[in-house]
Amino acid sequence: MARRSRSTLHPAWIAGVIVLLVLGFLGARSLIGTNSEPYRTAQALDVSSYLENANSLRGNVYKLEAEVMNSLSVSPTQGRLFSFGVNNNADLVPILIPSNLNHINVQKGQRFVILLEVADDGILRAKELTKS
Repeated sequence: MARRSRSTLHPAWIAGVIVLLVLGFLGARSLIGTNSEPYRTAQALDVSSYLENANSLRGNVYKLEAEVMNSLSVSPTQGRLFSFGVNNNADLVPILIPSNLNHINVQKGQRFVILLEVADDGILRAKELTKS
C-alpha cells in the first residue's frame, strides 16, 4: 500500500511572510507620514520679522499655520482679506486670499496651512491653502 505524503508549511516560510508583511506595513506608514505635511519644502514665516519690516521679506514664499480670526474686506477682482492669528493668536497678520482661491470656504475659527508670498507692497498673498 502506498503512503500519502504529508505537506506542511515550514516554519521558516511562515516567519518570512510575517516579516515581509511587517516591513510592507512600516514602509507604507512611513511614506504616508512624510507626505501628510503640506508645503514641507517651504520655509516657515517668521512672523515677528514680518511685523517688524515686511519689506525685507518681499518676493519670498513661506508657509504659515494660522487660524482665521476675522474677514476684513472683500473685492470681486482682488479677493478676500482676512486676519489670521498665529502663535496661539498672540499675533495677527492680514492675508489676502486671491479670487482664484474663492472655491475654498474660509470661515472664522478654521485653521489652515497656507503657502504664501510676500508681495512687493508687503501684503501676504496666499498661493495655496489647506485646512489643518
